[in-house]
Amino acid sequence: MRPATLGDLPLICRLRVQRTAWLTARGSDQWTVAGRGRPIEIFAGAVGRALDAGETWIAEVDGAAAGTITVNQRADRGLWTPWELAESLIVHFMIVDLHFAGLRIGHRMLEHAARLADQKHRDWVRLDAWTANRDLHDYYRRAGFTLARIADPLASGPSCALFERRTDSWFPPVCRHPRRRQVRPVAGQLPG
Repeated sequence: MRPATLGDLPLICRLRVQRTAWLTARGSDQWTVAGRGRPIEIFAGAVGRALDAGETWIAEVDGAAAGTITVNQRADRGLWTPWELAESLIVHFMIVDLHFAGLRIGHRMLEHAARLADQKHRDWVRLDAWTANRDLHDYYRRAGFTLARIADPLASGPSCALFERRTDSWFPPVCRHPRRRQVRPVAGQLPG
């Protein structure tokens, strides 16, 4: 994972166009204007602001860009409560290049989001998924997320399936006690 730069904006837009075409070929309206998705120009503006704020990363495999993810503390209006936002980081615009599909790039990017949440002492990684894309919902479930709820119909945008995963579920608990020396009982004696 590396921080994305403004020079990565064309790459990120290309990934969005690539994935939108792939979804459309499978009958999904995700990210299409007809499905109430943001036009590519508005998407580019949102990603550009995230790039300026240092909130976007590029996943690389052998030096080649394999995907992108944006992680911050903001969400579209009406999705998460102020309390939920205060205790979480929110994943946006996660896209894996089709050439790298099946390599668990998305899982690695989500783990990166968890590391960022852990560094900021946030208990949750949360995201909104396209409401009608059940395959995407299954993907996030396989990645360890649970469906928190479907947001109120008055929430802005078509991504109202709200998923969450506890940050500490990615990392094994830290042993806070020094390892005790194991004492083996002598045959016939009870350990003392």
